[in-house]
Amino acid sequence: MIEFESVSKTFAGGTHAVQDLSLTIPSDKITVIVGPSGCGKTTTLRMVNRMLEPSSGRITWDGSPLKSRRKTTLRRQMGYVIQSGGLFPHRTVLENIGTVPGLLGWGKDKTRKRSLELLSNVGLDRAMADRYPAQLSGGQQQRVGVARALAADPLVMLMDEPFSAVDPVVRAELHEFFLGLQREISKTIVLITHDIDEAIKLGDQVAILRVGGRLAQAGPPQELLDEPADAFVEGFVGRDRGYRSLSFLPAAGLSLDEVAVVREATSGPGEGPTLVLDGDARPVGWVDEGRPGLVHPMGATFVRESDNLRAALDSALTSPYALAVAIDPETGRYAGVVPADAILAQVTTQRSGSPESVTLQAAEAREQQSTEAQAAVTSAYAQLDDAAEGDVTDGPARDEPAGTQPSGEPADEARTTTDEPAVVQELGPGGATAADIEAAPDAGRDETREDEAPAGEAPADETPATETPVDETPASQPSEDEQPTSVRGVPVVDEPTAEPPRSAIYTQPRSLPDEPRKLR
Repeated sequence: MIEFESVSKTFAGGTHAVQDLSLTIPSDKITVIVGPSGCGKTTTLRMVNRMLEPSSGRITWDGSPLKSRRKTTLRRQMGYVIQSGGLFPHRTVLENIGTVPGLLGWGKDKTRKRSLELLSNVGLDRAMADRYPAQLSGGQQQRVGVARALAADPLVMLMDEPFSAVDPVVRAELHEFFLGLQREISKTIVLITHDIDEAIKLGDQVAILRVGGRLAQAGPPQELLDEPADAFVEGFVGRDRGYRSLSFLPAAGLSLDEVAVVREATSGPGEGPTLVLDGDARPVGWVDEGRPGLVHPMGATFVRESDNLRAALDSALTSPYALAVAIDPETGRYAGVVPADAILAQVTTQRSGSPESVTLQAAEAREQQSTEAQAAVTSAYAQLDDAAEGDVTDGPARDEPAGTQPSGEPADEARTTTDEPAVVQELGPGGATAADIEAAPDAGRDETREDEAPAGEAPADETPATETPVDETPASQPSEDEQPTSVRGVPVVDEPTAEPPRSAIYTQPRSLPDEPRKLR
């Protein structure tokens, strides 16, 4: 078991990659870390094998601090898989797989035997052993990368977006291969991805990080879908989280109905849905009532014994008659159909067993928490924008300490630090003096950054600024949401105000219709 205890990582220049992360990674399980770009996912992963050291806090492995282990010994106990496999282009497939055993001093015969064994385990033919990476497809390279990471039988597997460089079809195949392999080897796996669907499918535990490297929520995938902690998590898992959560409801409880079946499309009765079967009783399609001799595409099928309600509902939605076609898991033969309405009724039945009820006060508290979380996300993005802008325009000189401005003043005093209500600032060629501003009633006392001229230009003349309380903003003045995060002493040019970016983290609840739609 790997534990992060209040771990933070700050890079030179003050960039906070990870902040106060406390997370437990259970043994023999798959923990997926997911989040938007720049939230510290890869940084977190690289701290596990000490490629990076935390700035504060500590990381333990089975109760022992990672710092107490030698880096080389630690890394040889951990497999590492990266994007595109990361194979050595000048070495054959077999030589790539045997990289770590060679570093550990294994004999050639033992290394070759282990490499050939893993080649078979990852589903590759033995004939590929002497090929080079350039002679393999993207999916094959990823399989070789996984085999190489498993060569020395590591205790922990670290995987940094291992399936992102392949197409969706190959990715789905690799997912199934990976889950099947995990059932056999039962490793402790930490996987990084930006794809929430991949995280839900592969993870026993999913940890969602916010922008700025803070943990938003961690838990089983179904918990994140059914009970998101706040608006950020709710928005990140997507508006269709209800549909995704069907992946955790089994289809075994569905009752199968029957429809008319024929061997040839021309022999259909012409009334109601009629399914066409081939010579082995496998479903082919639906009789086209308007065009004799032709068939409608059947859509997806599902296996009632092993699939979930998401697969069953998908089968119904892809059918021209809203009928999910079930097949036998062994032979693929037609087993029966389930109407879409029956699937939705099953969803209601399974979910009504443990309904979530809250008081009005709890609901209001949750809404307030969501509002605060949305404001925090907006603030985090604004801070990132300010940091990126500061690196270009107001970063410290090469020979000055990182904590000072070019003027010699501390950086933390150059930015707005007050927690009092924000004010709207309007710049113009004429306005109140600094003394007038200080004397203005009910005005927030903010410390603003010193005026600077754009790079490459002489400093502009200082222009006094007027401050107006938010609730007294003139009608012609932009709203508070449209104000810039910082105002500099440069001439203002009237330009069309672009609509501020809107967060996609708010979702509108939807409900099922009162009466199910009747089938034809």
